[in-house]
Amino acid sequence: MNTHQVYTKWLGNMTFEATNPGGIIKMDSDTEFGGNNDCLRPKSMMLASLAGCTGIDIASLVEKMRAEIDTFTIDVEGDLTEEHPKFYHTVRVNYNFFGTDLDEAKLHKIVYLSVDKYCGVMEMFRQFAKVEVNINYSKS
Repeated sequence: MNTHQVYTKWLGNMTFEATNPGGIIKMDSDTEFGGNNDCLRPKSMMLASLAGCTGIDIASLVEKMRAEIDTFTIDVEGDLTEEHPKFYHTVRVNYNFFGTDLDEAKLHKIVYLSVDKYCGVMEMFRQFAKVEVNINYSKS
């Protein structure tokens, strides 16, 4: 079994600092909830984790499958429930590929290898949210 651990320290007010083997991040809340509005939000970090997980898969697969792209971006949006505890009930993951000679079929395969097989964060999200995937191609 592989165990991950994060050490989190309260810095006062609504600010926390979390340390993991890869670095340190700070979290805060909106001023509306007593925070300083100057750090990452915990729920938004979940969306960023999803983008990072699938992004790492995509970068690796683009290289392995020799897909020709200039770059790509991933936009993730999440819709929260109205009632507490608020959680994401629907998440949209938008993959945007840019390049002069994009092989759309290959890129589609790459995305769905991440979505269906490799991205553990995607699988975690599927346990509590509907996940919608969109792929956009921009030829330059």
